[in-house]
Amino acid sequence: MKESINDVLKKLEGLNTIDMIQKKLKVSRKTAIKKVHELRKRGYVETSGGRQQPRIYRIARIKIKKIGYPGLYDIINDNSPVKLAKPYEHRIINKRLSIEEALARAVKTEDYRTILASLSLFNKIKNWSRLYQYAKQNKVRKKIGALYDVARATIRVKKMNEKTRDLLLTLKEKNKYIVKDLKSKDFKDIEKKWKIYIPFNKADLMRLKE
Repeated sequence: MKESINDVLKKLEGLNTIDMIQKKLKVSRKTAIKKVHELRKRGYVETSGGRQQPRIYRIARIKIKKIGYPGLYDIINDNSPVKLAKPYEHRIINKRLSIEEALARAVKTEDYRTILASLSLFNKIKNWSRLYQYAKQNKVRKKIGALYDVARATIRVKKMNEKTRDLLLTLKEKNKYIVKDLKSKDFKDIEKKWKIYIPFNKADLMRLKE
């Protein structure tokens, strides 16, 4: 007999890993992952960890009410084929995070996967002047320009206006690395033009086309 949602929640309430969920429900790993996805869609799960740390699922019997607006990782996951495991639950309290600000914040993280996933946001930009201002606030203006050319060489993106592009090209940048110590083998022309080291190669960007 199939267990009700309440029975499942009763067994899983609290902090769990996938292995723990598998044991508690006495199911295969594939079924455990599927069950977590189902519960998350219904609002009973919060996720933390990932990358170098175990992914932890906080499961509640009452739907978890998230305060504020979607944060950086939610916006990237909603707009990119490359999905991110949230290192923590990031929410914005007093405003909605625009695509322009999310892109600038993503580049500021200096995290390889976060920046790779964020390249898809270039096709969602509505205001280049606003992107410039957020890039200035986050001290990533030149990097935004270089990454735009990388994205444009790989996927469909909206055209940056010439005024913004020219302004970005004339800037000087002390830190030439987007991700520490990483350089590209395939985008040497873009690196030379922008005087910024690109952390990706063409093979890395194929994931943006999935």
